[in-house]
Amino acid sequence: MTVEGSPLAIDAISALLLPFWQLVIGAVVVLAVVVSIHRLARRGRSRMTNALLVLGGAIIGLAIIGVLTSTW
Repeated sequence: MTVEGSPLAIDAISALLLPFWQLVIGAVVVLAVVVSIHRLARRGRSRMTNALLVLGGAIIGLAIIGVLTSTW
């Protein structure tokens, strides 16, 4: 009996590869953030201030949404 094409074998392979793909996606996201921060820092102090204010507002907004949705 072969299990090469069965859903069970495919799920097992996916389960083994899942942490690797999460690591790859995380590395790409970190690289994109570093490149964007570098480009933003080269543009000057005023743009960095605006970007930090927007980012801080987004973090606070996500935290509030997380707290509100966790209580329901």
